[in-house]
Amino acid sequence: MGNASWLRSLSAGSEDGAHTLICFPHAGGSAISYGPLARTLGPRFRVLGVQYPGRQDRRREPLLGSVADLVEGMLPEIRELIPRTAGYSLFGHSMGAAVAFETCRRLEQDQAMRPAALFVSGRISPARKSSHVVHRYNDQELIRHLLDFGGTPAALLEDPDFRSIILSVTRSDYRAIETYACAPGATVECPLVALVGDSDPATSDADLKEWQPHTTGPFTQTSFPGGHFYIDANAHGVADLIRDHSARASSK
Repeated sequence: MGNASWLRSLSAGSEDGAHTLICFPHAGGSAISYGPLARTLGPRFRVLGVQYPGRQDRRREPLLGSVADLVEGMLPEIRELIPRTAGYSLFGHSMGAAVAFETCRRLEQDQAMRPAALFVSGRISPARKSSHVVHRYNDQELIRHLLDFGGTPAALLEDPDFRSIILSVTRSDYRAIETYACAPGATVECPLVALVGDSDPATSDADLKEWQPHTTGPFTQTSFPGGHFYIDANAHGVADLIRDHSARASSK
């Protein structure tokens, strides 16, 4: 796929009938952040990571500062993909959870094939308006925030060229998520599975529970050991959860 594409293949998914998992990264993140999970899921899953503009191989493209613009940008490619899948699920972490939720809503409104499951990770419910203004932090405040949260190697932030790119991308993504507000009563129809790290400073088990009214289908919530970026350390447990829910929905 060329650089203008929104989707990056992260696994072979070589088995006939492989289930497609479309993964939406966190603020400042890129498609490759789901590489470890893709490898853990193995060939029964075709894992695709969403590559937002302005980073890595799309670094020359303009950044998009709203969730709505991100969804609009990627929808045509996902719509084209879905009829060619043997079934698919969506997985979004942090900011990516809101982007995945809005993408799921649009796909269901299109009467496209419904996802087997929507996985939302490390994120407050769509009805909760963010009270943070991280996108207005000065550079030093934003660097401190990134280091406190983890997920961004300190060495990259010490390099002036990398630091400039990281701060620009991250600030744009935070603007998108901190100005996001979903439509009142917005729901999806597919099963919704909410996940969190048990020591995540930004999202708690109680916060996850607030996702339940946003689906008319089954709701499940699960916590794993770790902070906001718990997924890699729990790749096997998260992969088992994805396998279980994807298979359960697909068998109905």
